[in-house]
Amino acid sequence: MIDFSLTEEQQEFQRLAREFTQKEIVPKARHHDQTGEFPKEILKKAWELGLMNLHIPEEYGGLGRSCVDECLVAEEIAAGCCGMATPMLVNNLASAPVIFAGTQEQKKRFLTPLTEEFLFVAYAVTEPGAGSDVQALRTTAKRVGDDYVINGEKAWITGASVAHWFFVLALTDPAKKAKGMSTFLVPASTPGITVGKKEDNLGQRASDTRGVTFSDVVVSKEYLLGSEGDGFKIAMTGFDCSRPPVAAMAVGLARSAMEHSIRYAQERTTFGVPIHQHQGVGFMIADMAKSVEAARLLAWRAAWTRDQGQRNTFHASCAKAFAADAAMQIALDAVQVHGAYGYSKEYPVEKLLRDAKVIQIYEGTSQIQRLIIARELFQRK
Repeated sequence: MIDFSLTEEQQEFQRLAREFTQKEIVPKARHHDQTGEFPKEILKKAWELGLMNLHIPEEYGGLGRSCVDECLVAEEIAAGCCGMATPMLVNNLASAPVIFAGTQEQKKRFLTPLTEEFLFVAYAVTEPGAGSDVQALRTTAKRVGDDYVINGEKAWITGASVAHWFFVLALTDPAKKAKGMSTFLVPASTPGITVGKKEDNLGQRASDTRGVTFSDVVVSKEYLLGSEGDGFKIAMTGFDCSRPPVAAMAVGLARSAMEHSIRYAQERTTFGVPIHQHQGVGFMIADMAKSVEAARLLAWRAAWTRDQGQRNTFHASCAKAFAADAAMQIALDAVQVHGAYGYSKEYPVEKLLRDAKVIQIYEGTSQIQRLIIARELFQRK
């Protein structure tokens, strides 16, 4: 049986996220977009309400919520501001690999504090010359006795300046390329870590994005996650957990753009009638609704599959690619519906257009998602 209804608990959780967004995020979204100021106090309130780190198991102090639950929260927060939703969600991306690959000691040491204190963590994989092509990374981790010495540069790292620890992908055996990669959990206070300036980005300006340099950073072998050579697999598996909520985040942005378009199309009149009565505008908004509904169902399917303990790589990539592309198109069409007003910073849709673009880029570009989808189709047995 297929059932798209939410439980009473999920509905209440969804309402909590929606009310928080309307009260705390929407009134301040424009300020943080204009200034680029990191919304630490707002996100702290979200953490206090239990809207962050949802996936951490109860045995480590978390709520142990499902991936579907994460999607519900991601959509609501992003409907208010994607620049605030992204730093909330990146905690999931960085900590998910610890949940499925960490030892009991590592889980207690790196996951439990996230439930006891208001902390951020960062996923340090991307490099100046290795974004979509992760296998081209150059950061190395050389074994020296019982330690590893990490050297390299990471780029576009969300939450870098506020991170408590970094999930780091590095080469322990450069000759083996992808099979010679390993992952490490590196406390941000470790000597040798330098965080760069905040990037002056087009959109999602409230989010903190920076480069990070590792210069002779020494970490104990106890900080190795999994075994040497398992790094690429561990890093990529984390996306199966994070891409459904990112897709849901795109849905939230798209929904917001559609709702703004509906309101404007009811208020604005031309040739004696509200503009939604003109087929050119009405059909455009109808297409928005189709895409929002389809993207949400794809996100939920990918999340549900993950919650059932099944491999969801195919569905996660379908959801992320479709939702990201849909959000971009809907935001673009929302500007068109608003006409000249849509091009003005006095109206909210221009921000949605700027915020939407990076969803097609981070956590695997829309083109990379298509490569994954094709691979999954042709490698299935």
